[in-house]
Amino acid sequence: MGSPDKFLEIESKIAWVLKNIYDPELPVNIYDLGLIYEIIVEEGGKVEIVMTLTAPNCPMADELLAEINEKVRAVEGVNDLVIDLTFTPPWDKSMMSEEAMLDLGLL
Repeated sequence: MGSPDKFLEIESKIAWVLKNIYDPELPVNIYDLGLIYEIIVEEGGKVEIVMTLTAPNCPMADELLAEINEKVRAVEGVNDLVIDLTFTPPWDKSMMSEEAMLDLGLL
């Protein structure tokens, strides 16, 4: 059984990676934009990311998901990755971090 600290360490590394992936249409990273709903790290390095997109018909969705897949799989301790794309709840600007809102001039 893996330690909770180890899972938190992997989750922190994944969050850092996600903070360095930018939405193709907005100059804000996908983590601060509020697109990441949950990062679940399980035994054996299995990771599930529950996320959404700013719009269901995002034309860059495939490229964004491919970048997430590539970069998260490169994190030490990640042995399997599932990206669960959901639109419930739908994304809106209230999900953004204060930093993201400042970057976009919304505050």
